[in-house]
Amino acid sequence: MPLETLSTVMGQTYHHGALREAMIAAAETILERDGIAALTLRAAAREAGVSHGAPAHHFGNLSGLLSELAASGFLRLRQHLLDAVNNAEPSQHMTGLSRGYVAFARSAPGLFRLMFRSEQLDWSNQALSAAGGGAFAMLLPEASAAEAGTMPLTLPLLGSAMAHWSMVHGLSTLLIDGRLDAVAKELSPGIGVEALVEEILRSGVPQSR
Repeated sequence: MPLETLSTVMGQTYHHGALREAMIAAAETILERDGIAALTLRAAAREAGVSHGAPAHHFGNLSGLLSELAASGFLRLRQHLLDAVNNAEPSQHMTGLSRGYVAFARSAPGLFRLMFRSEQLDWSNQALSAAGGGAFAMLLPEASAAEAGTMPLTLPLLGSAMAHWSMVHGLSTLLIDGRLDAVAKELSPGIGVEALVEEILRSGVPQSR
């Protein structure tokens, strides 16, 4: 039976689309558990319980698999941003975006790092470029208008978005790398990393919109 029609391995039955999703999920499991160095096509196939040829059939090579995994990460990041904004007061729009960004990074640190390792990703991949662009558009001060195509992407608008992204991405990276832990120890007893993060967000995020 052709792989693209059906694959039954280890007692599980995968249709074509489900098999692809299973391999992406397996790749993320390896990434978070063992790190990027352990993530190979064979390892992903083994983790998903499918034949060694399955990843190459669906993704071509390791860059193809990593690019699709990163695309799924950008879709999830965008959803985190949307959820955070929906739960924030209008005056706290930008802080809400920042909280969503930080929450995503902390929820999947391995995936977060992969999403910005451009040397391992194929940005000509349509799914990756679309998902990455959609997530970045959420960081624009007027995200809804920009996404709808009703607002030109001016230099001030792009500069504001890049400044916000630089701050929140740097904060997220410091957090998942454990760099804020030592700093937080210098604070008074009972005041830890979470309080420091909130203070950074209050101090560093402009409240436009």
